[in-house]
Amino acid sequence: MKKKQSTKKEIKPITAEEFDRKFEAGESIMEHVDLDTAVFRVNVDFPAWTVSELDRESTRLGVSRQSLIKIWITERLDQIAQLRKKAI
Repeated sequence: MKKKQSTKKEIKPITAEEFDRKFEAGESIMEHVDLDTAVFRVNVDFPAWTVSELDRESTRLGVSRQSLIKIWITERLDQIAQLRKKAI
């Protein structure tokens, strides 16, 4: 049986200092970044009542507000993925 070829690009390792230098100089750093494992920061504005409810629930569960939001969004995306699989 043939081994399936990986389509994942090879990441070229460099030091943090070199990465920072390239980034600050406006050079491309994409050959050094794995977007499958990258973390992206997203700002979301919520009404005050939503934040209060998030805080209440996160306290009840013993997790941070950020963790609760991540958990809930991940759960919802998993549900959507399952629904898509059923529709196929």
